[in-house]
Amino acid sequence: MADETNSTTPTDATVAFTPATDSDVAFKPSDTLEAAATDETLAGKRSAKDTIKQEAAKLQTQAADKARSFAGDGKAKATGALGEFARMMTDAAGTVDERLGSQYGNYARSAAGYVSGFADTLDKKDVDDLVADAREFVRNSPMVAIGTAAALGFVIARVVKAGIDGVADASENTPPRV
Repeated sequence: MADETNSTTPTDATVAFTPATDSDVAFKPSDTLEAAATDETLAGKRSAKDTIKQEAAKLQTQAADKARSFAGDGKAKATGALGEFARMMTDAAGTVDERLGSQYGNYARSAAGYVSGFADTLDKKDVDDLVADAREFVRNSPMVAIGTAAALGFVIARVVKAGIDGVADASENTPPRV
């Protein structure tokens, strides 16, 4: 009797492996759905990205408009203060004439005229023109601009410190509340 274990037919324990060819790969309808879902996801991401860009542009425009408004208000206050200062200098020129002589009074009038002219020039210019002039000044004279910025920073720091010290002194002199 022949040994049945040496048979050439595959048994349940053996697995046959044959590589797949391009013709064996089939197109399934689920592939189309997955591709469509991916396209919709990409379109949604693009739409969200575009929306964010549009909103950021709107916020940037609003911020620029608000800054221009604040700058315009500041310009109006500065020109008003300069005009008032020029008037005070002109009024004081008479007193300077009496006390120090007409030559010094003329200096005061001349300085008042320059301040008044600067106030008028400042009042006539648009905020954007003033910014452009400032940029041009910085390009042409960077060292003067740096020195001016340092001086202004020093003055502002002193004013703030004096204000803080004044508040601290005032709070020390007030009796405690019970």
